[in-house]
Amino acid sequence: MKTLRKHSRQREELLKVLRGTKSHPTAGWVFARLKNKFPRLSLGTVYRNLNLLRDEGKVQELAFGSTFDRFDGNPLPHYHFICEKCGRVFDINLPVENTLNKKAEKAAGFKVDRHRVEFFGRCRNCLIKGGGEN
Repeated sequence: MKTLRKHSRQREELLKVLRGTKSHPTAGWVFARLKNKFPRLSLGTVYRNLNLLRDEGKVQELAFGSTFDRFDGNPLPHYHFICEKCGRVFDINLPVENTLNKKAEKAAGFKVDRHRVEFFGRCRNCLIKGGGEN
């Protein structure tokens, strides 16, 4: 049973900030963008609202095993590229391979509902700055 959530101007603005960037920001980044508009806003409130939006399927949480999770305003399934040099996260414009779910089910004997694929390497800027070396 879905719980009806009270309308929140802060949550609405938070979603607008996330959907207005391609940077896959941390909660701290979102907090910094909203703090001037909502002086009494706390980082805890930002986290609570991000989690609500994630649970409602309006944003994605990207946990990469680092200290700070990142959030994506695009809730549709898609792939990401993570630059191992600068840490930036980019969307990859590839069709989602839904057949992977069935292949994984067959291989593991589990029920697979979804998957997430990330590509790692160096982004264009880091390649230009570093000349392509590691």
